[in-house]
Amino acid sequence: MKPLKYKIDWTYQTKRKLQAILSTDYLPLDETIVFAEDFLQTGRVKQLTFISEDGQTWTLKELKRLKDIVKDEPHDIVAYFDGGYHKQSKLAGFGAVIYYTQNGSRYRIRLNERAEELTSNNEAEYAAFYYLVNALEENGMIRQKIVFKGDSQVVLKQLAGEWPCYEEEFTIWLDRIEDKLKKLHIMPEYEAVSRKENSEADRLATQAMSGTQINSKMIINEEVGENE
Repeated sequence: MKPLKYKIDWTYQTKRKLQAILSTDYLPLDETIVFAEDFLQTGRVKQLTFISEDGQTWTLKELKRLKDIVKDEPHDIVAYFDGGYHKQSKLAGFGAVIYYTQNGSRYRIRLNERAEELTSNNEAEYAAFYYLVNALEENGMIRQKIVFKGDSQVVLKQLAGEWPCYEEEFTIWLDRIEDKLKKLHIMPEYEAVSRKENSEADRLATQAMSGTQINSKMIINEEVGENE
């Protein structure tokens, strides 16, 4: 997905000191700055307020500084997750696959981790999602929209607020995930996919449980589809 967009609330003031607030649509960061500078040249600006899609407010100075920071950062991020659980050994495995674009190239990160002390496959799915969010943070993938994909419809529907969660142990995971996303200023989009489409993350989770640890990053060809 694309980085966050921003809208401008322009407090317009006439020669007679009458004021009205005019609002733009949500715009890309570059366009927001261009429009703001143009508004200022009219001499009719009482105040400009900038609001990003995640509800944050900004000054023009902050947006210009942000533009310099994010120009070379990862974007167009699609992130897959899967959690596995072995009932007899009580071992869990997390798999995460992250696709993103940076400096004109498309990349893929694949990573996994084994865990203990979980109690079910469902809990492993929540923990795998949290593991994925931490991986995004470690790779500087914050302050933007991100598409999350997985084959656990329960986790994704509950995170989207479409399904209720009655189990306290899972509510704790949901709160933990939502707090982390908010801290990182990530606007999530959730998409449930088939097990086949999520096969790469599933394989990583299985490998983690068997003791095979993977942490790789590579450039992928544009012709190669994601999760192939």
